[in-house]
Amino acid sequence: MSGAHGRRERPPAPEPLPAPTVDAHTHLDACGCEDAADVVAAMDRAAAVGVTRAVTIADDLASARWAVQAAHWDERVTAAVALHPTRTAAVPEEWFAEIERLAGDPRVVAVGETGLDYYWDHSPPAAQQEWFRRHIDLAKRIGKPLMIHDRDAHEDVLRILREEGPPETVVFHCFSGDAAMAQECAAAGYVLSFAGPVTFRNARDLQEAAVVVPEEQLLVETDAPFLTPHPHRGRANEPYCLPWTVRGLAALRGVTDERLATSARRNAERIFGLADVPPAAHPWTGGTDGARSA
Repeated sequence: MSGAHGRRERPPAPEPLPAPTVDAHTHLDACGCEDAADVVAAMDRAAAVGVTRAVTIADDLASARWAVQAAHWDERVTAAVALHPTRTAAVPEEWFAEIERLAGDPRVVAVGETGLDYYWDHSPPAAQQEWFRRHIDLAKRIGKPLMIHDRDAHEDVLRILREEGPPETVVFHCFSGDAAMAQECAAAGYVLSFAGPVTFRNARDLQEAAVVVPEEQLLVETDAPFLTPHPHRGRANEPYCLPWTVRGLAALRGVTDERLATSARRNAERIFGLADVPPAAHPWTGGTDGARSA
């Protein structure tokens, strides 16, 4: 997965943000990062425009192993681990046991991304729902936020959260609902994270949703390498592209870019407990021992 998106042409760097912020959801491996040097280079590009931290997200077991490594290669990176709903058609118990072990790493700040995806026909809904419930339970047992992938499955996602009882912190990554769903989620105390689609010209329902979310329940993300924001839709995405989404959201909400960037950073720091994350075990210093293991 890492190569195809990484080879697409990257947009030029946006104007730096007036205040630092956090990319709450990215996939550095799928962006083309393979080793420690790649991760550091991607985060250097991000930091140059004010994106000073990022959470890199796993979607299968190999990605989870890599994400935890990446979080120990660069102090600016933390991780989330889970099995993506499209990967749940046949999950050996030993896979989930390893996900659970990886989730306990002190630089893993969330269980995710998990949830439901009825757009792709890769996994039966019943299997997706079973593993979503298992991930909810894991997040509650280890006391870390639950990061949700919800595509064409709003009603079932919300129903299962009610049935299971949500963890203390629930994050809807790349929120895709309308204003009514945003209000329902906000009332339940959930956090809504917005990615590039909120800047798309045909995304009126999503833009209306972005306006009603309370400031303290809002995050920003790239979901890189996917969903590159306007005006570079279709090109490669990376954490350094986040300022376009920040500026789009700020304009929609009628606040300054500085206020939006700052509130999103503070929310990410609080939601993911970034101040309490211990130092990376193996920060890269320019040597050759950070290469991705086979």
